[in-house]
Amino acid sequence: MNGEINQRLEKIEAVLDTWLPKTPDSGWASRVFPGLAPEFLTDLTVPCRDLLSRGGKRWRPLLMTLVCETLGGGDAALPLSPLVEFCHNASLIHDDIEDNSDQRRGGPAIHLVYGTDTAINSGSFFYFLPLACADAWDVPAERKARLFGVWGEYMRRLHLGQSMDIRWHRDFDSLPGLEAYYTMCGLKTGCLARLAAVLGVLAALPEAGPQAGEAAELMGAAAEKLGVGFQILDDVKNLRTGLPGKKRGDDVVEGKKSLPVLLYLHGGSGQRQALVSRCFSRARTGGVSVPEVEELIGALETAGALERALEQGNALIQEAADTFAAPSIAGIRTGEESRRLLAGLIGLIS
Repeated sequence: MNGEINQRLEKIEAVLDTWLPKTPDSGWASRVFPGLAPEFLTDLTVPCRDLLSRGGKRWRPLLMTLVCETLGGGDAALPLSPLVEFCHNASLIHDDIEDNSDQRRGGPAIHLVYGTDTAINSGSFFYFLPLACADAWDVPAERKARLFGVWGEYMRRLHLGQSMDIRWHRDFDSLPGLEAYYTMCGLKTGCLARLAAVLGVLAALPEAGPQAGEAAELMGAAAEKLGVGFQILDDVKNLRTGLPGKKRGDDVVEGKKSLPVLLYLHGGSGQRQALVSRCFSRARTGGVSVPEVEELIGALETAGALERALEQGNALIQEAADTFAAPSIAGIRTGEESRRLLAGLIGLIS
């Protein structure tokens, strides 16, 4: 199975390289900036290429292509890979600035390497670059218009989710409800996974209609659950063992109202709120090495909040897996081989 997944990942990587080459040439420049010499574009492209070259699981474009395959569309979604992967990387550049993060994927955050002004500008460019890819998609104008409409809707959702998250981690004393948390996480994190699935459906089913709409809703909802579940597992790992390329306890320094923190706060008295606020405040000024980081992680572990969050994250991923394993979606028979690979994808990212 890994060989089959890797074959698809290689194809995805080739598409990403086409739209963001290691060294911009006149051919690339003419597609993105007609009439402009490539040497003018270096300040835009180098920071983006730096982050992209550090790795990443590429599971969102892989999910998109597998959804398309499952519905009988073959490789039709492959040219759209930048619409999810570039936007994901753009969000990481901006997110690290907003959170004052110092590491990403094993290296310094992009704004620390190139300066905040260049990072903001390059991150914004990274959001809009995929539109050149979408414009080049060789389909009728009506179908392309649907693609642009879908992309715009999900970019608005993504930024709304980020806005909610920023508001919460700025105010240490705020206590969002669990329902509000899932709304925020669905927008900020689940959004691009849902976009990937919806684009997979759009690529597989050329005709708009009730069946295509139902398939997009079912696959999109499952993908959003997968994205949210993946985020919850990441948040637990951040507090227990740390994540590759990031420091253990970074989320405490950020003041992140992750699911483990909210489960802890909603399951106790005001004393818990005081402890979280104190630990967040001390970590914000002193970094991950201050003892309050370990104090808060220990409190979350002792209260069972980390384990409960882990259970909820795994439950969401299982719900997504059940949908993707269905022999039919919206009355469309799904391919057995593609369903097997979707299950393999879920195993890789969870």
